[in-house]
Amino acid sequence: MEIDLPKITPDTSLIQVGQGSIHYDVIVIGGGNAALCAAIRAAEAGASVAIFERAPKEYRGGNSRHTRNFRCMHGTPKGVLTDSYGEEEFYDDLLKVTKGNTEEDLARLTIRESEACYEWMLKQGCFFQESLSGTLSLSRTNAFFLGGGKALVNAYYNRLESLGAAIFYQATVLDVVIRQRKFDGVLVDLDGTQHYQRGRAVVLASGGFEADKDWLASAWGDAARNFLIRGTPYNTGEVLKGVLAGGADQVGDPTQCHAVAIDGRAPEYDGGIVTRVDCVPFSVVVNNDGHRFYDEGEDVWPKRYAIWGRLVAKQPNQVAYAIIDSKSKDLFMPTVFSATVTDSLDDMARQLGLPKDQFLATVKEFNESCQDGEFYPTELDGLRTSGTTPEKTNWARPIDTPPFFGYELRPGVTFTYLGFRVGHDAKVSFGGVSSENVWAAGEIMAGSILGEGYLAGFGMTIGTVFGRIAGSGAGAYAKSGA
Repeated sequence: MEIDLPKITPDTSLIQVGQGSIHYDVIVIGGGNAALCAAIRAAEAGASVAIFERAPKEYRGGNSRHTRNFRCMHGTPKGVLTDSYGEEEFYDDLLKVTKGNTEEDLARLTIRESEACYEWMLKQGCFFQESLSGTLSLSRTNAFFLGGGKALVNAYYNRLESLGAAIFYQATVLDVVIRQRKFDGVLVDLDGTQHYQRGRAVVLASGGFEADKDWLASAWGDAARNFLIRGTPYNTGEVLKGVLAGGADQVGDPTQCHAVAIDGRAPEYDGGIVTRVDCVPFSVVVNNDGHRFYDEGEDVWPKRYAIWGRLVAKQPNQVAYAIIDSKSKDLFMPTVFSATVTDSLDDMARQLGLPKDQFLATVKEFNESCQDGEFYPTELDGLRTSGTTPEKTNWARPIDTPPFFGYELRPGVTFTYLGFRVGHDAKVSFGGVSSENVWAAGEIMAGSILGEGYLAGFGMTIGTVFGRIAGSGAGAYAKSGA
């Protein structure tokens, strides 16, 4: 789906292509996981590196500072990772969530390279911890960061400082100058003053456009103005827009994104992972009209949580409600906001503003359709409903034991999937031909692999793998004197 992208028009009098000295070998645009991995690898190759991070220092790290883990292939137990998680199982998990909408060669490259990332991350100062209560189903597939994503980001910045990289905060890149597929420099605003900075190579790792509500609305319609942005407010897509308008090959659908169901009381921006509501598999979820609209128990939560933002987005007023009873209150990670707690479903309908008669009828029908069987909260248990639409195919237990707990759900967008087409070397292509010295990593190119859907921790996997590839390539190019 191609979209019209106007070119950013900065003060071009500052741009003198081919003039002036080169102060840095590699320029990295962005300050999150992918950008930092690229900068480290380029610096390790001996290149001088400059990082332009749009956020102030205290908010550095993009969406990565809100993360908890990354998904990792491994043949045997590795550190905190239990058992094994092979390439075919990993790829099959990805196929299920993307419904086959992925480029297999890039996906398999990401999966295979993820195994080497674990040890490399340790060497950069990252520490891991075992899975916590509520995340035990991920102990085999995902490695959790000790201290979360912010600790990981801080470790990478510390590493870059030790490598002598130049880090610029509150640095807004206004234009990326590329002529005939060759990068020359960037026009950047630093503290209100525009500077033109040349470089031998560039890594584009500045994320998607989810924080630009106008751009979201152009793809989704006015419903997008009701979305909450659970990630950084600094991902407004200027670099993505400008380079696409300059002829970079586009990949991904602008309406596809990582969007989860979050608490309706979350802030408009930067609420992070703590605003996510994880009780859905054990709940009934109804819309404003009191009707269920999707199978809450379709699969284990790490493989389905990222579809619920889009599902809620399609409901009236982009809102829904998840209701559980006391049997399930300790089965998921707690949210930063307290639930609405009532002793009766009548009171729940009143406090959530739902149409009482329809809501009670929906819960009654659901309860009567639940079947006998064994309940296993951390795995598919086949405990399903019969005779109701939509069916609930796992973890279907009657909502009948007070107190009851209710959560208002809103769509929470993390990152968009529209981006640049890249090859195995992470080089951006222009008109089907690879650029000479332009690389991309992270969310800005993830649409090649994530056509739709999401796997828990996989965004960090893509960013780490392609950040390392891009940084190595850019560093080697810069040092080659090409």
